[in-house]
Amino acid sequence: MSTWSSEPTPVRPIRSQAAGRPHWSQRRQPRQARHTAAYVTLAGADWLASASPFPRSVHALWAADPAASVVLPCGTAFDVVSVPALFGRRLADQLWSNGPGSGPVAAQRGRILLFASVGTAQRLPALLDWEEWRALVPPPLCHGKGDEVAVPPTLPVDLLDSPEADTKPGPPSRWLVAPDLRHPWLPGPEVLLWGCIRAARTGLAVPADTPATSQHALSPS
Repeated sequence: MSTWSSEPTPVRPIRSQAAGRPHWSQRRQPRQARHTAAYVTLAGADWLASASPFPRSVHALWAADPAASVVLPCGTAFDVVSVPALFGRRLADQLWSNGPGSGPVAAQRGRILLFASVGTAQRLPALLDWEEWRALVPPPLCHGKGDEVAVPPTLPVDLLDSPEADTKPGPPSRWLVAPDLRHPWLPGPEVLLWGCIRAARTGLAVPADTPATSQHALSPS
């Protein structure tokens, strides 16, 4: 039987009551609450399973093994943008410290997976080209319609009350911001473009002892 967290994750975008759009600066989350590992709630599992043409089968698999990693199609409930881990953490930090927050975020084999609105995979690379920031932003792997991604387990192995918990190897991926709603807010291409540019500028930060000529050379136009 699966074990679900009944509490939502503490990380959630703030929405405007008037326009239904996320505020970018009001009521920012405290830093320690932004990238806390969390567990998928039943509502979050419903949302993930809705991406599959066979959601009941996905739920059945998780019920039998909450530590299972499931492959789900993109382009229906979500797209996924995959970036290198270091840049991805800077990107997520920018989204939470100065932007509207993020949707679900996972870490997987040295990369960060950001779950985004449908259509983002197609539009984000074109926006990066148009903004002329592609040379400074690590090329994202964008997964949309026709692609599939392996999502992390709903519950980490080390929290399962089973004899396998001590012997089964840990999963290759884990949630940094786990799904907790049936209809989560997901960033679109414009939001991720903004975050990528801010993260790239953060990566260009120059130490205080760098000569002034070098600082000028590294400053983005």
